[in-house]
Amino acid sequence: MIYALYRHHANGLGAMNEASRHAQMMEKLRQERDELRLKMHLGKAELKEEWETLEHKWEHLEGRMAGVAGEAREASREVGAAFGVLADELGEAYRRIRAKMG
Repeated sequence: MIYALYRHHANGLGAMNEASRHAQMMEKLRQERDELRLKMHLGKAELKEEWETLEHKWEHLEGRMAGVAGEAREASREVGAAFGVLADELGEAYRRIRAKMG
């Protein structure tokens, strides 16, 4: 959802290329992740388990993004689509955790 809304908004920005949009989206997710990580040490056990699952997904997303720079344009479109799915999933999960924390 976050990525989809961001992508829709970014389509109107014309001059900003896809790599820049992905970098900005990564920064938004990173900031939200960092804020939640600070609160996790006080969190519930069930949230900590969900958090660990999200951390693995985050590491996967970061690894994929690191590889995009060296890939051909066609391959980067496929990675961009995968990025959108994973970014949406992480954003939704971060919102769920934030809501459960109160």
